[in-house]
Amino acid sequence: MKAAKTSRKSEKPAKKSTARRTAAKPKLLSGGNPQIAMADGDAAVQAYIAAMPGWKRELGQRLDALIVRSVPNLRKAVKWNSPFYGIEGQGWFLGLHTFTRYVKVAFFRGASLRPLPPGASKSKDTRYIDIHEGDELDEAQIAEWVRQAAALPGSGAWMSGDRYLRKFE
Repeated sequence: MKAAKTSRKSEKPAKKSTARRTAAKPKLLSGGNPQIAMADGDAAVQAYIAAMPGWKRELGQRLDALIVRSVPNLRKAVKWNSPFYGIEGQGWFLGLHTFTRYVKVAFFRGASLRPLPPGASKSKDTRYIDIHEGDELDEAQIAEWVRQAAALPGSGAWMSGDRYLRKFE
């Protein structure tokens, strides 16, 4: 009589817990843009900035500080792997995005700013600034654009309390 086969379970070590894995450094998407979960508040934006690679991290810190100094009652969030800045009840007026060779500052109603930010967009309303490593940062001009942009109605994802509603353009 044959003995019954018994299955042997491998004695592999248990996988790390999900909590431990999520505490790891954020993944960088193509172009070096940090992958940060959608979240409201400064903590999410600071996590994005901390994950920006190389020289872009210092630039992100400088831009964030400049925006905070320029606009009272600022609201921040990370949406679609990019920091957004806005005013409650008005919507988002500015977003940042990290690319391989530069950081893009998007003014969602940039066509209304004076002087006009240099970068054009497919959207007639949006204007950009692309900041490359070694570029001189005209903080006074950027601060003025930030103040002007914050005074305009926002665009993109509109804020409603703690919920975000997508505006279809």
